[in-house]
Amino acid sequence: MTAIPKDLDVFSAEQVADVLSVSKRNLETWANNGKLIPDFIHGEVALYSKKQLEQFEQFQRFFNSSWDAERLIQPNRKYTSIELFAGAGGLALGLEGAGFDHVLLNELDKSACSTLRFNRPEWNVIEGDIRQVDFSEYEDSVDLLTGGFPCQDFSMLWKRGGVSTDRGNLYKNFVDLVAQKNPKVFVAENVKGILTANKKQAIKQIIEDFSDTGEIGYNTKAILVNFANYGVSQLRERVLIIGVRKDLDVEFVAPQVLNTSDNYVPSKVALQGVEKVSFNNEHQKIQPATIEKLKLIPPGGNFTDIPKDSPHYVKGMISHVYRRLHPDKPSTTIIAAGGGGTWGYHYEEPRPLTNRERARLFGYPDDFEFIGSITEVRRQIGNSVPPLGVLPFAEKIRELLEKL
Repeated sequence: MTAIPKDLDVFSAEQVADVLSVSKRNLETWANNGKLIPDFIHGEVALYSKKQLEQFEQFQRFFNSSWDAERLIQPNRKYTSIELFAGAGGLALGLEGAGFDHVLLNELDKSACSTLRFNRPEWNVIEGDIRQVDFSEYEDSVDLLTGGFPCQDFSMLWKRGGVSTDRGNLYKNFVDLVAQKNPKVFVAENVKGILTANKKQAIKQIIEDFSDTGEIGYNTKAILVNFANYGVSQLRERVLIIGVRKDLDVEFVAPQVLNTSDNYVPSKVALQGVEKVSFNNEHQKIQPATIEKLKLIPPGGNFTDIPKDSPHYVKGMISHVYRRLHPDKPSTTIIAAGGGGTWGYHYEEPRPLTNRERARLFGYPDDFEFIGSITEVRRQIGNSVPPLGVLPFAEKIRELLEKL
């Protein structure tokens, strides 16, 4: 560990990562999206000023402490987590950046598991149905249990058959595992529609289920998050259902918003230099007619901008169809689908976004390589939780655990 004299005016990336308990990979992502840009570059070394670092509570404590100037910064202890329905690892990466140690990640999709293993061979990735996984080793020993149970589940709860259906059982399995593993905190991620499904009765029942699960129960809240408010160049709204075990007597407090509509990260910033990344960056072949349609659509527009008297006019479609990025605004929601003109399209060139461009709009680091066909990778990314947007929430969960 590097010694960090407190009277230094500048700090290296390694020192900043130590104090903030994040990886240097996270600092690179923050630099790309404007959250924390180095004040100086000395050779190949990024340096940050004391003045800029004072925005972080960890550095405020460091600067104001009575520690000796030569005292080593000690890393905070690792907190453990289990993740269900892990996908390509967006949520897991955000938690990793806050210092969580993943003891197990479960995912059914083969290509997503390949992505996880390729990028993090040290992670314990269990491929298969959640109902067939043995979690007994982790009884009462995990700090955090997370996952995004399939979004179809909450609607199935309210149809005939309810949780007795296969997909409904996946939601029930998540609740049951929280009860069995007894984590200090759990996080369940789902789509915005969960808040209004079944005349708002679905979310009410879900919160009740989590609140009463296990012998102790959880203080549970549902938070609607727009990840564009947390450094992600994408207007992506998701619901985080967060529960803290009732016997711990602490409350989860959401992080402060970092970005508003006045300073969202624009797509041209998020995509800067993306052409230099060699993998997941293949251009899709598209029909000449599609190219002509795109030429008629301005940046930020969609199929409705095509004149009705044009031979390329289309109608009766969702807003995602032939949606082009606007260079000065964040992307609209990137979806997993790709057919029927729903790829998402470049603001300057009449073409679909590459998968690497899509990954940039989620805040994935450039060295994270997705494994699978173009279609499989597109789905992995489109179904993801933005790792960059998750990080502030993961840091807040860590702060909560450090109080215990």
